[in-house]
Amino acid sequence: MDPLSQVVTLLRPAAAVSKPIEGRGQWGVRYEAYDAPGYTIVLGGVAWVSFEGKAPLRIAEGDFLLLPTTPAFSLSSAPGNACRRVEPGGEAVRHGDQGGEPDFVALGGSFSYERANSALLLGLLPELIHIPSSEGRGTRLGRLIASLSEECASDYPGKQLIMQRLLEVLLVEALRWSGFHDHAPPGLLGGMHDPALARVLSAMHSDVGAKWTIAGLAAIAGMSRSAFSARFTEKVGCGPYAYLAAWRMALAKDALAKGTKTLERIAYEVGFESASAFSTAFRKRFGCSPGSFAREPRT
Repeated sequence: MDPLSQVVTLLRPAAAVSKPIEGRGQWGVRYEAYDAPGYTIVLGGVAWVSFEGKAPLRIAEGDFLLLPTTPAFSLSSAPGNACRRVEPGGEAVRHGDQGGEPDFVALGGSFSYERANSALLLGLLPELIHIPSSEGRGTRLGRLIASLSEECASDYPGKQLIMQRLLEVLLVEALRWSGFHDHAPPGLLGGMHDPALARVLSAMHSDVGAKWTIAGLAAIAGMSRSAFSARFTEKVGCGPYAYLAAWRMALAKDALAKGTKTLERIAYEVGFESASAFSTAFRKRFGCSPGSFAREPRT
């Protein structure tokens, strides 16, 4: 698998909530930070999304908004509107005037994901992905949004199952889209956008247990060691060794959570010479032994 596919596989995302959102007239609502990736697909009209310390963002018909980690935000019919606090839920909602045809319609919701590695893996993704309809139109992502809009308006058998699968594909497509734009922030997607670093990341992910050195990774990138280390840190947000160590531990936590491999096997696969060396490194990073982590209840 390529690095992005591996990260998404470890997160194991699934569309947990999907609901229609409507608005008419003047309205505004505010959500507190929500511990799950959130998304909005605008099916009609215009609204404004505001995050603390940032300028309001206009979203319009055909736009797709993805928040890998959902901070507190406001959604309103116009910037500066008074916003009432609401709690996220799975039921359809209507804001503003309750009568008449809505002038804003969207499909919104959240994804569930594997919690064991959420902090690490979500930290490799951008805080916000906004894909305007002008950039999605005519692309596969635009066709996915159109299919979701059509399915949302239908009442065919299997509607919920199809919408869930389309949303999961849309998540990956949006992450891919973000990585191939020059404004990609530091993280895995920013690194994959750089051809030299993409080769390095692919090599590390394909053989995570290898005894990688800065010299060897720099050779794959076709750069000097100092230039490679500087560019990796700039694009990915951490140094090569720090990234590799974090990824190895992410794989280890996933294997421990599944419970299908011995400690010795896991240690070997993520580059440790012994189970004791792995256990020491694991405890130092997470504050508990691998065995204790494996026995923790999963939700």
